[in-house]
Amino acid sequence: MDFFKLLGAGAKFDKSRFKEDISVFKPSRRATHETVDLVDNVPKELDFFGDHSRQQHGSKGAEPIPTRQLAGSASQYIKDENDHTPFANDSEVAEYLKRHRIKVTGTDVPHPIKTFEMLCKEHSFQPFVLRNLEKFGFTQPTPIQMQAIPISVHRRDLIANAPTGSGKTLAFLLSILHQIHSPEKEGFRAVIVSPTRELATQIYEHLRNLTSGRKIKVCLMTKAAAALQAQDPAMRQKFDILVTTPLRLVHAVQNGEADLSRVRNLVLDEADSLMEKGFLEQVDEILAACSSPNLQISLFSATMPSSVEEMAKTIMKNPIRIIVGSKNAATETIDQKLVYVGQEEGKLLEIRRMILTGFKPPCLIFVQSIDRAKELFHELVFESINVDVIHSERTQTQRNRIVQKFRSGDLWVLICTELMARGIDFKGVNMVINYDFPQSAQSYIHRIGRTGRAGREGKAITFFTKEDAPHLKTIVNVMRESGCEIPEWMLQLKKPSQDDKKKLKKKPVERNNITTVPKYDLKRRNHKKQIIEQSKAKKLRQQQTASTEGSSTS
Repeated sequence: MDFFKLLGAGAKFDKSRFKEDISVFKPSRRATHETVDLVDNVPKELDFFGDHSRQQHGSKGAEPIPTRQLAGSASQYIKDENDHTPFANDSEVAEYLKRHRIKVTGTDVPHPIKTFEMLCKEHSFQPFVLRNLEKFGFTQPTPIQMQAIPISVHRRDLIANAPTGSGKTLAFLLSILHQIHSPEKEGFRAVIVSPTRELATQIYEHLRNLTSGRKIKVCLMTKAAAALQAQDPAMRQKFDILVTTPLRLVHAVQNGEADLSRVRNLVLDEADSLMEKGFLEQVDEILAACSSPNLQISLFSATMPSSVEEMAKTIMKNPIRIIVGSKNAATETIDQKLVYVGQEEGKLLEIRRMILTGFKPPCLIFVQSIDRAKELFHELVFESINVDVIHSERTQTQRNRIVQKFRSGDLWVLICTELMARGIDFKGVNMVINYDFPQSAQSYIHRIGRTGRAGREGKAITFFTKEDAPHLKTIVNVMRESGCEIPEWMLQLKKPSQDDKKKLKKKPVERNNITTVPKYDLKRRNHKKQIIEQSKAKKLRQQQTASTEGSSTS
């Protein structure tokens, strides 16, 4: 018998006192007519009248909701004995696409591939591509690669939406390599744009592996590379493929350091991010500089809002759209969990509890601002774990060093902002913790997508407070689409309005500082700091006045 449960049997909940809290978690109007039978949840110690026993014997329990499976990773690909045979007809193609949960919209869509060998047989890929694929462990194409590569090879504009870790990068790199199979020294023929330097560096390293043994020249646009090309214009002609961030490329174009007039392939990786206000003007300048009439545009992302798709269609020619699995959903290999922590202080307590009880590194922790990243680092640095922090205020050298240490296993925990949420592929990340609630469904999908990649299992834990509760349904919907089991009360939560979503995306929830120092002591500490700064400023003014008077008398 559980005596602790018996102690709470007569507890009373004051609904008038906690009226505001009840309204936050109140079910939507659509769900109010539904009743939830809680008899099955009554512990036997509290079943004083035997209702639980009668319910168990008198009626059938509700059938569990089946979880949905998402396609996307190579591990989910089941090799078929007919994989090496071409498709007999369109109905066979439709059945194959349905089996791999690939949805295609557009006209004259090329047939998908079943194996990488079909690239050579049906699309005349050079043998070095297969050799390098095998060398680096790529044995079977993932669903996004099955359909995206043939479309790109046929030089069709493409909008591709597939889960995180599903092989989107390889999909666009292979099609580029096929079209640029040998160096021509005529300048950039393909440009890949990504929102962050870290992601651009990762794509560059993938390209170096895939072009191993060939003379194809790949350029990662850095400040040093741009300066060299400005000094030696002939150097620009040596490169075939350019990997860059938007602002760096715009500066290079404006300063005459990069010529994009011969570019025939333009890939926007993490396209939804690049089509937002912060990057949109830069992308427009890049498109204007790519003046070739034969320009092919490809957009790839794990999240593709309808507004971005509509905007993209205005710059594309008869594009084909691919969706793998459910649109804007996370991969099913991630075990997603929501944890209510009450107030901000509860987050730090929960993190420390997880460290004490043992957790399996490596782990990424996401926060909503640089200041909060610094604060959390100063709290966890004394917890006997290898931890560091990465954000945009750190130098590029520091960021590269931290990423390398995390990849090599020297770092167990990495605290980061949205900087690391997109595209970065860390092998074997076991857990992602959303310390601060994501500002949108897209942010959530990209954050947790750092784990559970390429078919591996991962875990994602999201903390939420009372202030985050109105936006909880947004994340619940993503979890449901990803096949996670969701408690009934979460499914009945109110859906946030479009205005609320926009406000949250523009400005995150205001939160208390991450600290274990009491507010009174913190206030005294800040007051003391201000007094010291004022005293230093006063002394500096006195010294300046004294030096001015001394120079005037002399």
